[in-house]
Amino acid sequence: QVQLVESGGGLVQPGGSLRLVCVASGITFSTDVMAWYRQPPGKQRELVATMATTGATIYADSVKGRFTMSRDSASNTVWLQMNSLKPDDTAVYYCNAKLPLAIRTNNFWGQGTQVTVSS
Repeated sequence: QVQLVESGGGLVQPGGSLRLVCVASGITFSTDVMAWYRQPPGKQRELVATMATTGATIYADSVKGRFTMSRDSASNTVWLQMNSLKPDDTAVYYCNAKLPLAIRTNNFWGQGTQVTVSS
């Protein structure tokens, strides 16, 4: 079974850093695509970063140069290192996995972790 559990959110000042962690059970990084999404208050969910099965990563323009996504297959863990945080980064952050199951690609989501950037 697939289960994604995020952690690492919290309250930080502008310019600060946080590292989000996603423990992904039932996931194989060589075949499944991982991603981080976020949903700011009152806004739609948006893609933050996505990592292909090759390990190549694409970032949203708003976070390029500040956020870094990484993974470790041995522990089935995905990280999102967030540096130089801005108030606009305030959102609930979600870990996402796309699996080629049955006749469709299935999406799985973690419970979300709150990131608040404020002075």
